[in-house]
Amino acid sequence: MRTTPASLWSLRSLLLASAVGLSGCATFSPDSGMTVVSDITGLTIKKDVAFVRSAEDATQASDAVKRLLSRTLSVDAAVQVALLNNKGLQAAYNELALAEAELVQQSLPPNPVFSISRISGDGASEIERQVVGDILALATLPFRSDIARERFRQAQLKAALETLRLATDVRRADFRAVAANEMVGLLTDAKSTAEATARLATKLGQTGSMNKLDQAREQVFYAETTADLATTRQEAASSRERLARLMGLWGGDLDFRLPSQLPPLPRRPLTLPFIEADAVGHRIDLQIARLELVALAKSLDLTQATRFVTLLDVAGIDKRTHDPDTPPFRERGFDVAFQIPIFDGGEVRVRQATETYNQAFNRLTEKAVNVRSQARDAYRTYRSTYDIAGHYQREILPLRKTITEEMQLRFSSMQVDVFALVMEARQRIASQRAAIDAKRNFYLAQSDLQTAINGGGSGGGGGESAATVATAAVTSSDH
Repeated sequence: MRTTPASLWSLRSLLLASAVGLSGCATFSPDSGMTVVSDITGLTIKKDVAFVRSAEDATQASDAVKRLLSRTLSVDAAVQVALLNNKGLQAAYNELALAEAELVQQSLPPNPVFSISRISGDGASEIERQVVGDILALATLPFRSDIARERFRQAQLKAALETLRLATDVRRADFRAVAANEMVGLLTDAKSTAEATARLATKLGQTGSMNKLDQAREQVFYAETTADLATTRQEAASSRERLARLMGLWGGDLDFRLPSQLPPLPRRPLTLPFIEADAVGHRIDLQIARLELVALAKSLDLTQATRFVTLLDVAGIDKRTHDPDTPPFRERGFDVAFQIPIFDGGEVRVRQATETYNQAFNRLTEKAVNVRSQARDAYRTYRSTYDIAGHYQREILPLRKTITEEMQLRFSSMQVDVFALVMEARQRIASQRAAIDAKRNFYLAQSDLQTAINGGGSGGGGGESAATVATAAVTSSDH
């Protein structure tokens, strides 16, 4: 609908007064809303975040990254480097700043439109001045500002979610890269042993002390170990590159140092009896979905309130006519324009808003159910991988060490030959490889558990499952 006040001056006064009264909170925050992101990140992963917006910010972040890269990079240090240096994360923070700009824009009253026209001909002239204001936009400003504020809160949580997602990806990439390094070290030693054994077998074959079948077995073991080492080295290089990408490193920073092996297992696993409640209460994506539902509810209320009115403008008119044959003539008044809801009474818009709200409600309910399931599954996987990795550390590897020591004693007393000793070394290597895989899977499951509680990822997609590790253990013990 379209409306016009009684005079140009009164309309101008009305619009200015409304602007002063309604735009008092339309200001930008000093940090573009990053306080919420910083608080969430500090509580969940205990890391610092930085929105790089100036040369000084960039220098501080660069100096912090160089200090972290100057020493062997732990998983926590790798996460911190990524949070300070990853440009994709900075782009997510730019999205937050854009959301704040949208909030400020939606909090401002509509600008009045001033127009002036002059028409002359046959010695007469006419001047018309007009100020037009959108009264409907002015009347709905508090509602639109409130909705924009909810959207801004969503944007803050989305930025925090991107931060947690990056931290999770870095942790997983770091564990994979370190585990690959540890596997490379193990297979390098295994290759040296296999090479020495293959050479011995060749010499014994030349003297007739070893048949061709046994020679071939030693040669193929050496060849397979060499191939495994090459594959593992490639996996280690790819894992390192992925970690470098996540940390945003290039050029001279690519020579960062990683640990040679994974950290030891924690003494005790986490006990989380209320894992479902923790996940439902802390998941950032659930909080975003709740805010979306609130914003849609307010949008639905606004749509219902304005279902019959989609246009309401007010214009003040000042019109003057000059004709040499008549005295000057001046008109003042107002013009009202509005839409008549004959064909569309707003039912379509209300139905669309209602169904959008119901859709968001159902998706929120589904997400809450899925979050509970993901939390239960992540905790079960975490506990099983901890038990499996601990079983290797406490039982299998110590027993393998005992067997190796006993075999060496028997070899020294000539009770067994060198090939029995080599066979035991192969079995020990297989157990050590399985133990590294089991420890890696535990740390991946630990990351998935944190994701299932706080958000920031799919909560799955870890390494091999517990069943796979168990199968590998049985297979290795059978060789």
